[in-house]
Amino acid sequence: MDTNTPTATPPPAPATPPPPSNGEDKTAAILSYLTLIGFIVAIVLHSNKKTKLGAFHLRQTLGFILSVIAGWICIAIMMFILLLALAFMKSFMLLLVPLIYVAFGLSVFVLWVMGLISAINGQMKPMPVVGPFYQRILGTTFD
Repeated sequence: MDTNTPTATPPPAPATPPPPSNGEDKTAAILSYLTLIGFIVAIVLHSNKKTKLGAFHLRQTLGFILSVIAGWICIAIMMFILLLALAFMKSFMLLLVPLIYVAFGLSVFVLWVMGLISAINGQMKPMPVVGPFYQRILGTTFD
């Protein structure tokens, strides 16, 4: 056996995933999803130490809050107009109005949970459908 033969080099180690963000990053990101007071506290925390994760989730939450407010206002106006226009179909409206409110409420809840889970995991993953829009519109807000 020849001892001068080169030995096979081991394959390179797989790239390691980026380390999880530190506690402060996650704290601001998570707090931003927990009520309006939590959002305000997250802004204060983020202003003391700016992080990409915190800024990302603050933008997501701000866009989400504004969208929910606008959605509830639009639904209320639409329901008022429908109630006036379809006064003769009150029994139909008694079924339709709660269904619209419940459908909107459930979709808002699902988006909120998905954003919160992303913040808990320290990921900069936008909310489905609306998240990329929030990032584009709010641009460098909180940076």
